[in-house]
Amino acid sequence: MPADTALAADPQPAGDGDPSTHVARPGFWTLVVGSAGVVYGDIGTSPLYAFREAVTAARSGGAPTAEAVLGVLSLILWALILVVTVKYVILLLRADNNGEGGTLSLMALAQRALRGRRGQVVATLGMLGAALFYGDAIITPAISVLSAVEGLKLVTPVLDPYVLQITIVILVGLFLVQSRGTARVAAFFGPVMLLWFAVLALGGLIHIADEPGVFAAFDPRHAVSFLLGNGYIGLLTLGAVFLAVTGAEALYADLGHFGRRPIQLTWLVMALPALVLNYLGQGALVLAQPDRLENPFFLLYPAWALAPVVALATAATVIASQAVITGAFSLSRQAIQLGLLPRLEIRYTSEAHAGQIYVPRINVLLLIGVIVAVVMYRSSSALASAYGIAVSGTMVVTALMAFVVIWKIWRWPVWAAALVMAPFLAIETIFLLANLLKVLDGGLFPIMLGGAIMLLMISWRRGTRMVLQKTRRTEMPIAELLDVLAKSSPHRVRGTAVFLTSDPAFAPTALLHNLKHNKVMHEKNVILTVTTDDRPWVPDAERVLIEPIRDGFSRVSMAFGYAETPNVPRGLAIARSIGWRYDIMATSFFVSRRSLKAGATTKMPRWQTQIFLLLARNASDATDFFQIPTGRVVEVGTQVTI
Repeated sequence: MPADTALAADPQPAGDGDPSTHVARPGFWTLVVGSAGVVYGDIGTSPLYAFREAVTAARSGGAPTAEAVLGVLSLILWALILVVTVKYVILLLRADNNGEGGTLSLMALAQRALRGRRGQVVATLGMLGAALFYGDAIITPAISVLSAVEGLKLVTPVLDPYVLQITIVILVGLFLVQSRGTARVAAFFGPVMLLWFAVLALGGLIHIADEPGVFAAFDPRHAVSFLLGNGYIGLLTLGAVFLAVTGAEALYADLGHFGRRPIQLTWLVMALPALVLNYLGQGALVLAQPDRLENPFFLLYPAWALAPVVALATAATVIASQAVITGAFSLSRQAIQLGLLPRLEIRYTSEAHAGQIYVPRINVLLLIGVIVAVVMYRSSSALASAYGIAVSGTMVVTALMAFVVIWKIWRWPVWAAALVMAPFLAIETIFLLANLLKVLDGGLFPIMLGGAIMLLMISWRRGTRMVLQKTRRTEMPIAELLDVLAKSSPHRVRGTAVFLTSDPAFAPTALLHNLKHNKVMHEKNVILTVTTDDRPWVPDAERVLIEPIRDGFSRVSMAFGYAETPNVPRGLAIARSIGWRYDIMATSFFVSRRSLKAGATTKMPRWQTQIFLLLARNASDATDFFQIPTGRVVEVGTQVTI
């Protein structure tokens, strides 16, 4: 990540390597309750719409048959067992990058093992997975809140015309409170979701007795025979069945927040049993009373309980939405550090938890996207057509990168890694193909959205490299500059000058311009390079490396993990603790501010150059990014034509 450019990363307050070194880690049972609220919010609200949409697709306009209901139930149950339990809970939770999980953590692991072209393929997969996650972050709040509010129609039909408006008000309120942070409300997430899972299980248990034969759905032959016997309808139904496992990526993405064991225990002991019981209850209800398919989830409960269940469902969907929104914030920080997005302002909403962040621009863009999705689709059934594409695409990408990690990092034989991951890749590829059938029925939205985000990432990455190549041609090797200075040394002034650069072998542009225009040098000069490690956190003991050069010059290398944000003053304080004399009040920081413009010829297409220039103009200030006191910064302007 270049350090001497306004194109580099994002702003974050201090951060030691592993936050656990200075933040007390909650107790095990606190983590279990917390994971119930954050990790399982999305998948925990799937019963609101998944079974209904799958059976509606399976019946193909007719009455729901026993074959269709049992086939759908069997597909849902085995999807939960194979995709969520085996792939994510048992296998992928072990593929952590120093305790961190998620698409970009997996990409960093795989890139560490593969270099050259194969490493570029992994980077492309990582960008694709990240782009699809943003699509999920837009559609999840829309479909979750909308499906819960639609339950109001059962409480009082008078509110039916206002479902859309109520949904938008709730969503706007949800995004407006993001700036306040989740620290205060997070304590309520776990208990609310514990109650939600209890209500799920109870609702299912009440109605399983309506048709005990529903337990036959555990026989996978019902799933297989339904798919083989229904052709196109079976594949279309599979796309709706996939709605039952959306949110599985959160298991892996939130690994760093809760740890493997709490996430595994919560799933196996609470979330999975509750989901299974609820789906069985919905199946039994529809088998006994086919006319209940209109909204089988809410009709599990007696009329007197509808209002509180709708209220609880709304709270649960808000929590599910909160989880994916904060996930998008964390993903954005990682993408910025890995050079996939321009610098963005990041605010910290908790002094105790480094992961609780707020990214204003991402928040606004998500809100706009969510409202557009709600207005475009107008119902949870219509949104269901768009939902599965983004998530199933992310799962396929995760499976491919997991194969690389198992093979290269875990050092399994290639045939063994393939034997483990091929079944999951096959299942998720079929899910993806099934969801792609909905492209013309509302599924084009997440594809266009993911494609646009990936285009932004590719344009930013490519443009940043071109800028660095251009600036390297005008820079002088530091050894050559010191030889010139030894022959005709300029006037020296007291104090320390810190020059930021991405390549410590070359004299920073700001240093050359200072000599050219001011014709002075400081007594002490530091060539500072800030790098991004492929680990999420870098321990303080490994953060700073000091290398004296000569004639009052020294190199300082400062490393930060991709889950951190550089904090130069804190890094220099660490350097002082290991022997480097540093006084912030006698130190000036020189930063290059590059003015970019399109040239007559460029290696990028003209339209892509314009995208890159737009992103660069909207990047946050480099001074804020590096957390440098503004009163100690000297910005030196340069113009670069690309």
